[in-house]
Amino acid sequence: MSLEIEIAHRRGAFQLDARFTAVPGLTALFGRSGSGKTTLVDIVGGLLEPDRGRIVVDGHVLVDTAQGLFVPKHRRRIGYVFQDSRLFPHLSVRRNLLYGRWFNRAGDGAATDLSSVVDLLGIGHLLERRPVSLSGGERQRVAIGRALLAQPRVLLMDEPLASLDEARRAEILPFIERLRDEAGVPILYVSHSVAEVARLATTVVILAEGGVTAVGPVADILPLTDSGDGGSVLDAVVGRHDETFHLTVLASAAGELQVPRLAAAPGTTVRAYIRARDVMLSLRPPEDISALNVLAGRVVGLAPTASGAQVDIRVDCSGAALTARVTAKSAHRLALAAGQPVYAVIKSVSFERS
Repeated sequence: MSLEIEIAHRRGAFQLDARFTAVPGLTALFGRSGSGKTTLVDIVGGLLEPDRGRIVVDGHVLVDTAQGLFVPKHRRRIGYVFQDSRLFPHLSVRRNLLYGRWFNRAGDGAATDLSSVVDLLGIGHLLERRPVSLSGGERQRVAIGRALLAQPRVLLMDEPLASLDEARRAEILPFIERLRDEAGVPILYVSHSVAEVARLATTVVILAEGGVTAVGPVADILPLTDSGDGGSVLDAVVGRHDETFHLTVLASAAGELQVPRLAAAPGTTVRAYIRARDVMLSLRPPEDISALNVLAGRVVGLAPTASGAQVDIRVDCSGAALTARVTAKSAHRLALAAGQPVYAVIKSVSFERS
């Protein structure tokens, strides 16, 4: 399945212009508040009618303003998961889920679908409980299940983790990963969290002031974000666990990375996100430092930030790209230039399963 979007819409002084295609997997809509992310998913979901444009899902035209076509939201087969779960408090989890199945007009394989969704989201033990007795993460998993049981062509997720604390986010993220990998439908996922996008996204669409500024694979596009949290994405594999010091050793093209112990078996693929501000550079192999991760590389480019006070240094580490953000004074003092060998000292790694 695919989702093709080419729309324009004005709300007061705000103008949204968006054009891109989403494929199975998770397409993250990334940008600051007010960039147009929620307006865009509301248009795809049929909550707003665009001024002009066209939306096509798997060959089915939902919107074509040139032809006067606007399919109402209840006929679009689009699942929508909001920041809050919006479950019916008087119904059990089972009956909340079955409400979602009601929208599957075809009804084919409905019983199997319920069982597979319950297994996918790990909510079998919650079926007879009421929403009030669930944690925030459990409620969101049920809300996702309800959306899936409508057999949507597209799943819209508008900052579904925004209202959750860190523990509940950690609880639900693995289930969203499974959803991305196993549901087989395009997911439009709204977020302004770099680490969240680095973990979950297949494709990233960057929105700024109502316009799409970049579209592409997460490893290529995420480092372009100018949010103060720019960085690099490294694909890696769990190599081994160091039980003595509660560490996990990741193998990547750039070299080994040691991170706090992951609950993942050796051989598991992971995605490591390294913020540019968490990388220091040295001209010589550093000695007697607390940082565990040092990668050898070569400078391939320098780009001053907008303020001019800092410089983003792009480093090639055995074919893997890494970005370090240093002060302009440091770049001058080290005489950093393209082609120069350096050592990247990594202070912190956000390690996420892919």
